[in-house]
Amino acid sequence: MKVGITDVAARARVSEATVSRVINRRQGVSKKTRDAVEQAMAELGYERQTQGQLVAVITEFVSNPFFADVAERIESALAPHGLKTVLCPAFPGGVQERDFISALVDKGVAAVVFLSASNTVEGAETETYELLRQRRVPYVGINGEFADGVPAPVFSTDDALAAEQAVDHLYRLGHRRIGMASGPAGNHPADRRVQGFLDAMSKRGIEDAKDWVIRQSYTVEGGQAAAGLLLGLGATAIVAASDYMALGAIRGIRRQGRSVPGDVSVVGYDGSAITEFVDPPLTTVRQPADRLALEVGRSVLALVSNRDVPTGELLFDPELVIRSSSGPAPESPQDHDRPGAADRDRRIARNHT
Repeated sequence: MKVGITDVAARARVSEATVSRVINRRQGVSKKTRDAVEQAMAELGYERQTQGQLVAVITEFVSNPFFADVAERIESALAPHGLKTVLCPAFPGGVQERDFISALVDKGVAAVVFLSASNTVEGAETETYELLRQRRVPYVGINGEFADGVPAPVFSTDDALAAEQAVDHLYRLGHRRIGMASGPAGNHPADRRVQGFLDAMSKRGIEDAKDWVIRQSYTVEGGQAAAGLLLGLGATAIVAASDYMALGAIRGIRRQGRSVPGDVSVVGYDGSAITEFVDPPLTTVRQPADRLALEVGRSVLALVSNRDVPTGELLFDPELVIRSSSGPAPESPQDHDRPGAADRDRRIARNHT
């Protein structure tokens, strides 16, 4: 027999009007009463149809073309089904993120997408996710698993594979002094890209790669600062953890009077469309924005229709796009003068083959 509002009201010992307010996620209901109604619906198996039409996309990087592209593609996937996305710029795990979600759940938001938001932060508070669970608002993550014990679907680019593709490309071009300009520690994608970089270098016989990793912000300025330090170490190639950082690295290289790729090669990460039109066009590891957004759209539609979606992380393969910012390693006289350098390079090449 189908369970109705009357049944829920009787079980929770509240009025039908109160149940209606809870179902439609309206204000004016105390937490204690709302929890009682939610518990009654769960016990009776009441299936609530989604009333809200908004899907909140929470992200910090609204100025980054990649994230803007993903958000736009999610909108395109959901619009034909009567759902509208609203972009919420918020610092990951901060007050802004919680405030956005608190306000939206009271307005009847249908679902929430964490686009490289608190789901990317090590040790993020779970209060926000608990609020969504209590209000029965489904949510998914992009490019970062949620805190331990928070079950939700997550769709990510394989960061380890991305690092392998970048290092392999530069290694085949003859580079051995490869540095990495990465995002801050404690950011899940940055940490995974660093580990992927270290693994890729170790596989090629380069064991001191950790000394060639510079942590900075995901910005042009961060990339420029990292490049300055890596050039001081003698790097002939830089793997950047974002296209913005790669553009900053190119600026930093040029300000030191060096050329790209003649003196230093640069590989970015994200694959936003603008990278094809910069000078030089940027070699980058492209994230599959189209497939990520499509899968997110499908999952949101299933969740708001009360259908089950597998929890855990689903990884998508990136794609190396080779352009003009990467080229053969330059001849370096000091390499030949350094004791044991020639033997070391031959050993690395032998181990790789």
